[in-house]
Amino acid sequence: SDFLVQLEDYTPTIPDAVTSYYLNSAGFEASDPRIVRLISIASDPRIVRLISIAAQKFISDVANDALQHCKTRTSNAPSSSHGSSKNQQAKLSKDRKYTLTMEDLQPALNDYGITVRK
Repeated sequence: SDFLVQLEDYTPTIPDAVTSYYLNSAGFEASDPRIVRLISIASDPRIVRLISIAAQKFISDVANDALQHCKTRTSNAPSSSHGSSKNQQAKLSKDRKYTLTMEDLQPALNDYGITVRK
């Protein structure tokens, strides 16, 4: 009960309208009598909100895994600053900005069983 109240007050990053759209486009239609029960579940705003939060968590996990792949890849790459001290290199890596690329996203998605081809 308390969880449901918190669920109603929380605004996920992925809007409920977007989640509802993709639920409908994935086949949650009232015309099929086998999924009438699923329709009533999908039309419940709390369930849509819960699915939005689950999708947000999934995207966050994939993005974090891709970042870890990027950091690993760039730390294994040869450094262009040959005479830099370890403190300078640590500061540079701390201030560094990363760009999400397919090279990092692809193995992160593969970890979740999603195959991506260019």
